[in-house]
Amino acid sequence: MSKAELFAPENKPTGRISLDPEKAEEGLSQLVLTVIELLRQLVERQAMRRVDSGNLTDEQIEQLGVALMNLEEKMEEMKEIFGLDDEDLNINLGPLGNLL
Repeated sequence: MSKAELFAPENKPTGRISLDPEKAEEGLSQLVLTVIELLRQLVERQAMRRVDSGNLTDEQIEQLGVALMNLEEKMEEMKEIFGLDDEDLNINLGPLGNLL
């Protein structure tokens, strides 16, 4: 399967990790990006707590904001490369609900 076929809309992820050997790359990229997005969101929430605590200088807040924007931009690039969107990364955990 070519890269174009792999990332064609009809082969787009369904929200579940694919165990099909021919779609292993797609499933693995979805899983890895899901974990990265989860960690990115946790870092963002922790950063907001630090900002809200009032213990950071204006310069530190500015640096934190730039770092978070860069992380979000990189995440968008990676999603585009692998043909994934936000919904694809929100893996259904069954009775626990969605991950993100």
